[in-house]
Amino acid sequence: MIDEQTEKRRGSFWRELPILLGVAILVAVLVRAFVLQTFYIPSPSMEHTLDIYDRVLVNKLVYHFRSPERGEIVVFEAPVEWRSNPDGEDFIKRVIGVGGDHIVCCDADQRLIINGQSLDEPYLFSEGGITDLAADESFDITVPEGRLWMMGDHRSASGDSLEHWERTRDLNLSTIPEDAVIGRAFVVFWPVGRAKWLSVPEPYDKIPSP
Repeated sequence: MIDEQTEKRRGSFWRELPILLGVAILVAVLVRAFVLQTFYIPSPSMEHTLDIYDRVLVNKLVYHFRSPERGEIVVFEAPVEWRSNPDGEDFIKRVIGVGGDHIVCCDADQRLIINGQSLDEPYLFSEGGITDLAADESFDITVPEGRLWMMGDHRSASGDSLEHWERTRDLNLSTIPEDAVIGRAFVVFWPVGRAKWLSVPEPYDKIPSP
């Protein structure tokens, strides 16, 4: 004897399956476009906070509600002058200074000074007993309003604000506009053995407002 109610449910499921798949795809597309996106690391500029081929999850929504803050690691659309590919590139760096910040290199211990406060940077690239300098050249700049001073954690291998300042002495060419930021990288999720949260280091809590 056939259970008519069971047959109805089975038929209903197969009819609804394409709709369910379509909704799932639409949700995934919307999430990727507006909320979360994965990025892989193609260069050594953030070693060893981020190593080549690490994959990070980026929150694309957070900066719709506030501006980027010092110490955060962000993905951004690189200025034309920073690109090796004219079609556009996404970079990932650490926000060192925000609009109005006065940044000087360096104090007696070779640390950056932001708004009069020396900054300890425990994340700087270190290998074989040698640690990168905070900067390879003295500088004294004030970040323009609405712009960000970006640096890689592997300073000697990073095409960042400092490199472009040394080349041009132009603050607009050496910084990025806040609206170029795509989102905040907040976790390394692959490879599993390197999984970790990308939180703001505690020394940034001591930096005063400009």
